[in-house]
Amino acid sequence: MGGNIFEIFRISSEGLLLQRQRLTSIAKNIANANTTRTENGEPYRREIVIARAKEDDSAFHREFNNYLGPLKILKEQVPLEVGQKIPETQYLDIEIKKDMSEGRLVYDPSHPDADENGYVRYPNVNVVTEMVEMITAQRAFEANVSVIESAKNVARDSLDI
Repeated sequence: MGGNIFEIFRISSEGLLLQRQRLTSIAKNIANANTTRTENGEPYRREIVIARAKEDDSAFHREFNNYLGPLKILKEQVPLEVGQKIPETQYLDIEIKKDMSEGRLVYDPSHPDADENGYVRYPNVNVVTEMVEMITAQRAFEANVSVIESAKNVARDSLDI
């Protein structure tokens, strides 16, 4: 950090960006929990936001990796939609991937998306899991806001010296 108070603002703002992106993906997942057919004819695939600390030896890099632990890497990937771009960040690489695991099969021969055996493939979205992820992202967002507020107080108090 080098003692620069503005470094705290940069780090926390990237944390805010990450959590906001997580909340956006969670909202999409919940909204599409029962979407059995998308434009490509398949059920909706759950979005996953993956964050990796950029390679450096800073305190942020070490703390970020210690906090998150090993990140899950998917075997199969789907490219981002055209125009979907994550802003460049100094400390984090943020990617959006599709979870390629299969969703549940439900027997419903009257459903318009049922296969020849009467089964419908639903998205691989578990709403309970998404709600837990939403609470986690919300708490992390609030923690980053608290860090920014604390840094503002330190900067303001420093002017009083």
